[in-house]
Amino acid sequence: MTTPMIIYLKKLRSSDSSLVNPTSYRKLVGSLMYLVNTGHDICFVLNVLSQFQLEPRHDHWITAKHILGYLCHTINQCLKYDGKEVKLTGFIDFDWGGSGTDGRSTIDGCFSLGSIISWMSKKKDPVALSSAEAEYVVACEVGKEVVWLRKLLLDLFGKPLDPTTINCDNQSNIKMSEDLIFHARTKHINNKYHYIRSLVQDGFVKL
Repeated sequence: MTTPMIIYLKKLRSSDSSLVNPTSYRKLVGSLMYLVNTGHDICFVLNVLSQFQLEPRHDHWITAKHILGYLCHTINQCLKYDGKEVKLTGFIDFDWGGSGTDGRSTIDGCFSLGSIISWMSKKKDPVALSSAEAEYVVACEVGKEVVWLRKLLLDLFGKPLDPTTINCDNQSNIKMSEDLIFHARTKHINNKYHYIRSLVQDGFVKL
């Protein structure tokens, strides 16, 4: 297998296939969790599969075995950090209203210094009313991680960093972080999420 997960994520969440032995399923998922510290590429799929440990079904079992095929295929692959340049770069994305059960969005983010050094993936409250709002909330959460990583890198290398570029795919998010010209349309967004705008204005972050 060349990817850690099958693409039919929503099918997993609404699966009506036959039930499988929950003990065997939990043993497999639990064993794979030991690999997350060094194999972050399977972190997301394990997060998804862990949600079905109460009543695992055949589709979930096949997806768990898919990970084993992926690990066999990529056992000799690795990421290497050469340390030549200290340039922190971030990437964010979200699955707006992706949960079929509660309508919540899943936020994802990762940071790179040439190789991935930090990542996150979690469901977020409250339910976002628009894709722009959801992306703005993600940017705020990732912005907190930026501040912590920048302080850590400053302690390690002793020199200030250029503004951290966070790559996102929502123009409304970028415009709101630079200028709240559409403030009348964003009053429903909690004030705490404007934290990302302050980071942009202070030159710590560039979306």
